[in-house]
This record gives sequence, C-alpha cells and structure tokens, in this order.
Amino acid sequence: MENNEIKILDQMYEGKAKQVFATTDPEIVMVHYKDDATAGDGEKKGTIRDKGIVNNKLSNALMQKLEKEGIPTHYVKELNDRDTLVKKVEIVPLEVIIRNVAAGHFTLRMGVPEGTAFKTPILEFSYKNDDLHDPFINHYYALALDLATQEEIDTITKYAFKVNEVLKKILLDANIRLIDFKLEFGRLADGTIILADEISPDTCRFWDATTGAHLDKDLFRRDMGGEADAYQEVMKRLLG
Repeated sequence: MENNEIKILDQMYEGKAKQVFATTDPEIVMVHYKDDATAGDGEKKGTIRDKGIVNNKLSNALMQKLEKEGIPTHYVKELNDRDTLVKKVEIVPLEVIIRNVAAGHFTLRMGVPEGTAFKTPILEFSYKNDDLHDPFINHYYALALDLATQEEIDTITKYAFKVNEVLKKILLDANIRLIDFKLEFGRLADGTIILADEISPDTCRFWDATTGAHLDKDLFRRDMGGEADAYQEVMKRLLG
C-alpha cells in the first residue's frame, strides 16, 4: 500500500511522550509526539515547548542516517512536524542503555563522579516495566524471563554499539558529546529485530563539547531551566 493511501484510524496507545494510532495498513502505525515531559518515574510532570516537534524531526533524521549505516529502523515517513508513520512492531521489553561517560543514576550507583569518561562504552539492560520501575538486569535475566532469545540479544547488542559509533560521530560534528542514551528495539511480524522508539534529547544525554552545558532532558529533571531552548539548539545544530 502506498503511503499516500494510508488513513489514520483510532488511537491504540498513549505513553508519556507519544500517542500511537492504527492505520489502514496493518503493518504501519502513526506516532504523534507530544510536548508532555515526565521525570523520576513519572512523578514530575510538565511540558517542554515544542519538544514534540524537535523529537519527531530529530529522531526521524537520525533514524534515516542509521539506516544508511546498516541499522534497520522502524522509520517509514514523516507526515508533518509531529506525526510520523512507522513500522508496527512488538517492543522487546528491554531498555538498552549505552554509557560513554558517567552521568545520572550511574554516578550514584557506582560512586563515579559525573563526567568521568569510560575506557570502553558500557552496555546495560533494564526490564521495561513501569510497575517495577524498569529494574537493572543482565542478559541471563532476559533469557530466564523469556524477554528475548540469545540470538535477539546478540543482534540488539551489535546494533546498540553500532548506533553509538554512528551517533557519536554525527554529534561531535555538531560539537555535541554523546554521554549516554537509551534505545528500544522491536520485532516485526516475521521476527526481525529493528530499532524502534526514538532518539532525542528525551532519551539521550547531550553535552556541549566545548562548555559541557546540558542540551537534554536533565535540564527538566534537575530543574535547571532552559530545556526548550536546549532542545531547539540541538535541532538547529543537527538539522540546520
């Protein structure tokens, strides 16, 4: 079915930052990006002006760059500033985190000062479960709880490190350091693993490479202010 024939149907799901709608193509859904922002497991709620526009456009642009580097993604077509068609997937219930520099919870958990660069990137898994507050797990948990197969974990691991390589270079060209980020992967109907969700200042820590200034959701999380301008700055540097 051609994209221009696809019609948007009923809402299927609403998350903290996005709404997902069915379409007339059973293999494609539409994602609508909201300005709503949450932090601390949803305890802190607010909005960030035009966040939905930034996250939609930025995520789509980065997904297309990743596709060119051999990483399959859910991206199909950007419809407008806030709406995008994506492939329908069953989300693998793992949050996949890559850390290049110590920040956030890691500093508390491991007693490492924020800003400490690691000798090698760290790969982390969390069990994607809001009721349990997304607990930290390893791949043995994932296998034991039947969250993913070994083959899927191997594929996800390979893609995650590749995403890190590609994004670090793209961002550094815009004078931004990629501190850490969270990815989610999904299964297509045939079981193929692809990158899903989003890549944005909501899901990544971006620091100005010169000044170390935060250009991400930490400004909202930590009540530092200026988050809307920071999101716009990231979009301007990366998309012009």
